[in-house]
Amino acid sequence: MPKMTERDRLADLEARQRKLTEDLEDARRTMRGKYAALLNDLPIEKLSEREFRELLTQAIRVGGTAALAAMKGLPPVT
Repeated sequence: MPKMTERDRLADLEARQRKLTEDLEDARRTMRGKYAALLNDLPIEKLSEREFRELLTQAIRVGGTAALAAMKGLPPVT
């Protein structure tokens, strides 16, 4: 196999980078789709859209473990 020129090597690397970016986006879409499907089983209609968005945003910001620990420490709703 002949040695690749720098231009060929760069073109190959750029093509691989595009492929990896596409694969990454596909994986993200798949995971988000699975998480979205979980919402069918939750009574999210009890929250406003703003509350729901803020809840998810903050939970993602601090991380799942920290968010769960904080919410489990809250008193039960009566």
